[in-house]
Amino acid sequence: MAQVTITINSREYAVACEDGQEVRIIQLARVLDEKARMITGGTGQISENMLLAMVGLLLADELNELKKGASDKSPAAADDGAYQQQILEKDHSLAEKIKSVTEQIKSVASHINLL
Repeated sequence: MAQVTITINSREYAVACEDGQEVRIIQLARVLDEKARMITGGTGQISENMLLAMVGLLLADELNELKKGASDKSPAAADDGAYQQQILEKDHSLAEKIKSVTEQIKSVASHINLL
């Protein structure tokens, strides 16, 4: 088990994580620190509990907006059957193109071997 030290709102915290996850934890901590600085920048220092609540609310709001945007743009929301059919058609088309390119590569390889 690895341990990383992260800084949020000028305070350091030792956090345990799985080996190999250290960089990800540091990246996530930077997001939290950015939100915390945004909140405290306008109001000065506030209690850790209030800061935690406000950062949580900001992140929850962003997540909610992303989910809402994803469901609005989701092809499944419009017509799942038609969307699935389009995927199958594109998949088939790509498979045919790959097959054609494979045959061309084999033909070129045969010509090279004859030389």
